[in-house]
Order: sequence, then structure tokens, then C-alpha cells
Amino acid sequence: MRNAIIFHGSSETPSSFWYPSIGKFLENQGYEVWVPQLPEPNHGIPELKVQLPFILENGKFNEETTIVGHSAGCPLTLSVLENINTKIHRAVLVAGYARPLRGLPESEPILQKEYNWEKIKQNVRDIYFINSDNDPWKCNDKEGYYIFQHLGGTLIIRHGEGHMGSHKFNQPYSKFPLLEKLLM
Repeated sequence: MRNAIIFHGSSETPSSFWYPSIGKFLENQGYEVWVPQLPEPNHGIPELKVQLPFILENGKFNEETTIVGHSAGCPLTLSVLENINTKIHRAVLVAGYARPLRGLPESEPILQKEYNWEKIKQNVRDIYFINSDNDPWKCNDKEGYYIFQHLGGTLIIRHGEGHMGSHKFNQPYSKFPLLEKLLM
């Protein structure tokens, strides 16, 4: 059975931004959808040592799995791909990053010190990166390109789209038509 997993960003919930509309879109496409509330025991700061075991224990991964990660959900997606033993169908990283973000120490606990890019590549058939050239958190086109250089796939740079969902920067982003097109 086709299934999809959506990972939210820091201090967010499964009902934030475009997550509900994309979840509904995927359900209408015949996917079983899981949008877990990721554990963030350290005041909204995502920690890999907490989130990765939770996902590996509770997630279902097979050749028809799609993972969508937003913001801090992207390094979590990379870690999941490195730690599963099956090749999934697709991963989409929205406003992703794989290096510490300058001036944002809370970006570091979700990151691995280094990634096994080859293992990640082996565990995903298609991978997409969507970044904006003006992301206020610095999860920008340069970060997207950095990951793309290691993994290949498809890099999409949006102009002026910010973080594609942020309360602090008043980006409600309740719908995400581009993501729907990629997930068809």
C-alpha cells in the first residue's frame, strides 16, 4: 500500500501550514498518510536522538513510501533515509538544510555531524528539494544546492517564497500547489 509521512518543522504541529491540505491531497490519491507530532522535549527544539528512534520505531517504510519534510523535518528525513534498510519511492525536502544555520544554535540538535550520502541515495528512488532564495531562517537556495550536490535529484528554487510556512515571519502558506504537482 502507498503511504506518505509528513515531518513538520520546529515548534510546529501536524495542523500547521500546508501539512493538513497536503495530507488530504495524498489521502485523495489513495495514500495512507501519517503526520506525527514529533517529540520535542527541549522547549520546541527538535533533537535527532529523540525524533529518529520515534520515527524508526513507528513509521512504515517500503518501495511505495513518500516522505515530505519541512524545515527541521528535512534533516530528520535525511537521517531516516540513512537508517532504513529499504528503498522508498520518493522524498521531498521543503526549506531543507543539512548544515548548522548561522546564528541559529537550535538548528544543530537535529543534524548529524556528517551524512552517509551514498546510503541516503541508495534508499530513495526520487528526491526533490524546494528552497527559496529569501528564506529568513537561511534554509535557502544555497542550502538546497548543498544537499543537491551530494544527492542529485531535482532542485527547485522558488523566488520570494520565504520559508514556505512560518508564524514568526507571517507566512501562513496553507496551500502548496507546487508540492501537490510533485506528489501526483
